[in-house]
Amino acid sequence: MHEELKQYVGKIPLKLLKEIEEKCPAGKIKKVAEKVLEEFGNAKIDTGEAVGLISAESIGEQGTQMTLNTFHFAGVAEMNVTMGLPRIIEILDGRKTLSTPMMEIYLKSPYNKGKEIREVALKIKQTNFGELVAEYSLNIVDLTIEAKLNTQRMQELGLSSNIISKALEKGAGKGASIKVEKDAVIFKLKGSEDKSLNELYKLKEDLKDVYVAGIKGITQVLPVKRQEEFIIITAGSNLAKILELDFVDSSRTVSNDIFEISEVLGVEAARQAIIDEVYKVIEAQGLNVDIRHVMLVADTMCVSGRIKGITRYGVVSEKASVLARASFETPIKHIIGAALEGEVDNLNSVIENVMLNQVVPIGTGLPRLVTNDDKD
Repeated sequence: MHEELKQYVGKIPLKLLKEIEEKCPAGKIKKVAEKVLEEFGNAKIDTGEAVGLISAESIGEQGTQMTLNTFHFAGVAEMNVTMGLPRIIEILDGRKTLSTPMMEIYLKSPYNKGKEIREVALKIKQTNFGELVAEYSLNIVDLTIEAKLNTQRMQELGLSSNIISKALEKGAGKGASIKVEKDAVIFKLKGSEDKSLNELYKLKEDLKDVYVAGIKGITQVLPVKRQEEFIIITAGSNLAKILELDFVDSSRTVSNDIFEISEVLGVEAARQAIIDEVYKVIEAQGLNVDIRHVMLVADTMCVSGRIKGITRYGVVSEKASVLARASFETPIKHIIGAALEGEVDNLNSVIENVMLNQVVPIGTGLPRLVTNDDKD
């Protein structure tokens, strides 16, 4: 470290000191460090500041201006993306099942310049057997189904009869025998003597959903040009499998499923995803919320090492204070549970003191007058 920066160790975070050293000319290091110290001091929050309350107000107040909407990608019926207030609620509640999971897949060169972009997109998309069939013929007497294959579609996806046959044996092999011909597949119900026509129709419908190729969970793909490069936007998400593909830029590819990110990349990545996703919605709505309020919410959700929604089952259930837990929802349950376990509430936080009409330990309520009773 530069000699002039050593006196600022402990006063300025090391990350900022390294940045000053890297980016500043040697003659201006001291001047810049002084300015950074001043700005860092101004950015600090005062002791006793009610940061949680201010963050809740800042996000909640702007949230009332949000519209209840979805964003639709033109030309693809299934490509709707939840936006606005529903998306904010989805993230902050920590919902594991998203209404519209999606990914933005960045590609390595030369594919990000548009080369073979359609073929790459089709490789990613999940292909089910129903998409490869031109027509079905049902033989009611023999209880067989003949599925005529769409050979042109198979060529586009690079699929052969053998690949389809193996996928069908894995997906539908238990209920029917499978015979693959040049451009058709014939299914015959096993033990067809005691089988009914209904079961034949059920088999036909089940066959449509048998997985054949692509990445499971990616139901739609849409190549789009963003600035100077092409990316692929998907409906559905499967981050672990997508990152394994050699043509994918794994350092920039993102999913909007924060639980999937946590599972694949860890809780720090999930925390950053919460910040990015919430801020993306806020910016799209033309609103202005300080990023630090969003960061505080993300920290609160991830502080235990796992993502917990801001609900009575998530963050609120982990509060040490009995009265704080009881203030949110189901108060009787919490109070009876605490009484049975003999819990003690030290009244250290805001809500429990408000409930008991006592001075709240924030701001001017923090200092305590201490007197010495010793007469000597």
